[in-house]
Amino acid sequence: MAKTAPQDFLGTGRRKSSIARVRVRSGNGKIVINKKTLEEYFTRDQDRNAVVAPLDQSGKRGEVDVVIRVHGGGTTGQSGACKLGIARAIFKFDPELEGSLREAQLLTRDGRMKERKKPGLRGARKSTQFSKR
Repeated sequence: MAKTAPQDFLGTGRRKSSIARVRVRSGNGKIVINKKTLEEYFTRDQDRNAVVAPLDQSGKRGEVDVVIRVHGGGTTGQSGACKLGIARAIFKFDPELEGSLREAQLLTRDGRMKERKKPGLRGARKSTQFSKR
């Protein structure tokens, strides 16, 4: 396994069924997700804004390079996982930013998951049609 350079700060983000491993290092603001640029990987503005939210909140957007490996889930879950991972990595990069990141709720994991299907039902809650006769 490759050694981590001492200037790399790691953060793990999870959302729904997505997991993002984030690496933050000093640089000039480049964001790479699964060997693609941010614009190539996330086509929706909503997802892009979620990914850069911790960088904008901390004011480190042009100061750090971000390398992300993300898998599982869909685009919304992956962007949420990237957001949490970047926030955690930036917190390790500069612990003084904890207050502003926590105030914007960027260090809090969103625990909502898909509800499991129950036996005898068509989905998690949908039932079969009631028949009187």
